[in-house]
Amino acid sequence: MSASGGTKAIVAALAANLAIAVAKFVAFLFSNSSSMLAESVHSLADSGNQALLLVGGKRAQRKATPEHPFGYGRERYIYAFLVSIVLFSVGGMFALYEGYEKIKHPHELTHWYWPVGVLVFAIIAESFSFRTAIKESNTVRGRRSWKEFVRHSKAPELPVVLLEDLGALVGLILALGGVGLALLTGNSVWDGVGTLCIGILLILIALVLALETKSLLLGESAGPEETRRIEAALVDGDTVTRIIHMRTLHLGPEELLVAAKIAVRHDDTAVRIAAAIDAAEARIREAVPIARVIYLEPDIYKAAEAAKGADPEATPGGPAPDPSAH
Repeated sequence: MSASGGTKAIVAALAANLAIAVAKFVAFLFSNSSSMLAESVHSLADSGNQALLLVGGKRAQRKATPEHPFGYGRERYIYAFLVSIVLFSVGGMFALYEGYEKIKHPHELTHWYWPVGVLVFAIIAESFSFRTAIKESNTVRGRRSWKEFVRHSKAPELPVVLLEDLGALVGLILALGGVGLALLTGNSVWDGVGTLCIGILLILIALVLALETKSLLLGESAGPEETRRIEAALVDGDTVTRIIHMRTLHLGPEELLVAAKIAVRHDDTAVRIAAAIDAAEARIREAVPIARVIYLEPDIYKAAEAAKGADPEATPGGPAPDPSAH
């Protein structure tokens, strides 16, 4: 996995969640708190999620094959999508079920100091993990806001870890609030209410992750800044006079496909055009190093044809051509 994959943040989160999961489960055994059980399952699910991200990063490094000529970069998106499913089902739905059962059949909390102590410990540990994720993200976030970073990052690991850690911290505060209210009022229903809130929080985070990783799986184009650099690198003003139309597609977080129809002069020789295409590819790779696969099609510029843009019928997933029409 590349540096931008956030391996350090993933490992930090994995270590923290494993330790916290064990502590929470021990606290549940002593206190009979449903919030603690939901939180222990949440931490266990988060640990599994971080393991999935590491596996996805490792599998994405495999070399291209004849069957998969563009490589396996999108494995990272697939495993990130699996994380959202695990967080939704194992984390969120389990917490909702436990919260409902606790409200319906409340049980008195025992040995209250166990859940309170473990929750305080967990908040401290998760804070360190969250701090690592923020620090790692700041190295690649640039000037983007946190919302823009989560929504538009092409590498899924850091946004996933950020949202998981944020959800874990808020969930711990909710669990602490539920346990605290149950102790103050003597009514353990509040413990169940806290568990329900944790479940709702996890489901909301899972839905956000699912929507963002689904977009990456479908295939996203290069960002605006990268697109501008590619366009500037393509045209040399001599042989390549303009871009007729262009498409880009992320094959993985650090792999970009560039396909463009470029205008050349009608009286240029094939040798000159071929040399100009080679030079344009070199300029693109220098301007945007992640542009690994580049296809350039030379053509004579016609304003009427250029106005039509790329042929929508040729878009993958579009209507197949009708053989009977020829």
